[in-house]
Amino acid sequence: MDLIGFLKSQFLCHLIICYIFIVSGLIINTIQLFTLVLWPINKQLYRKINCKLAYCISSQLVMLLEWWSGTQCTLYTEPKDYGKYGKENAIVILNHNFEIDFLCGWNFCERFGVLGSSKVLAKKELSYVPVIGWMWYFLEIVFCSRKWEEDRETVIQGLLNLRDYPENFWFLIHCEGTRFTQQKHQISMQVAESKGLPKLKYHLLPRTKGFAVTVKCLRNVVAAVYDSTLNFKNNENPTLLGVLSGKKYQADLYVRRIPLEEVPEDEEQCSRWLHKLYQEKDAFQEGYYRTGTYPGTPIVPPRRPWTLLIWLFWALLLLYPLFQLIVNMISSGSSLTLASFALVIFVASVGVRRMIGVTEINRGSTYGNNDNKQKQK
Repeated sequence: MDLIGFLKSQFLCHLIICYIFIVSGLIINTIQLFTLVLWPINKQLYRKINCKLAYCISSQLVMLLEWWSGTQCTLYTEPKDYGKYGKENAIVILNHNFEIDFLCGWNFCERFGVLGSSKVLAKKELSYVPVIGWMWYFLEIVFCSRKWEEDRETVIQGLLNLRDYPENFWFLIHCEGTRFTQQKHQISMQVAESKGLPKLKYHLLPRTKGFAVTVKCLRNVVAAVYDSTLNFKNNENPTLLGVLSGKKYQADLYVRRIPLEEVPEDEEQCSRWLHKLYQEKDAFQEGYYRTGTYPGTPIVPPRRPWTLLIWLFWALLLLYPLFQLIVNMISSGSSLTLASFALVIFVASVGVRRMIGVTEINRGSTYGNNDNKQKQK
């Protein structure tokens, strides 16, 4: 291991990165709070400002993937569709198999200039989480509690609010509802069998109601559905801790652009269309495991410098006062001060580990684990 690789793997570096992310994020959240005064005066200006502010947060995570770890994502798509990416509104359907699939989705957004305005369908609990959750709140992200009877009206209203959005946006959605595990897959296929639906090998049964409502609410605003299927070379199972430690992965992303006109308007027909789409996604994954490649032309979209420059800006702004504080504490020679500093470091390390643990598959959501308590939508 070279010196740079050794430094990237050190927990002290991880603490510094997390310090920059959390402190800068809280500063940006505070600025976002003050922008609320613009909402009744000029809603579109409020939205444009918050797209830029949100980018200053999410870009730091993308920086870890594409600059810190050097992970390369090869895009497989049709050349005629490539020129449209980033120039139109779209619904992006992502498979949910890996710990960092959300990060690769954001990387896809970043390469085409829509990271700041990207939208997701997120758990309501996340809206209370500082930095990311609060950023999403000001960005008008659609939150749900995963109980469709309670969520329907809230989700519909949130989606309708996006119809006059001033920036091009991509609405990222995991139709499976939860990350793939063998236990969830077994239960999901039992549901598929009971409903007479074809079984899937590499995906969970998609929950169709949320997708159908999304299409209905955003029709004539969104131009296309981007069916996106992600995998990694050499059967690797990447982790956020691996990215944070500077480990380089090779990601392959197959994207099909499907004009929204081809998606049925009727909810039942839309449901059948989505199930057929996931059968096709399963076939693409089967082909990838057999040949190591996807259909389409492989393209590596160029990295943009902004994610790195934004991180460097925050690092220069926040590290000097941190180091100055540490030097002052050490030079004071006070046992109480040093003990307090050690306690802060310990609490911070525990916090970082917990933040990383949230993304781990074996600690993920239990949603979908019990077919007696959860219904496939």
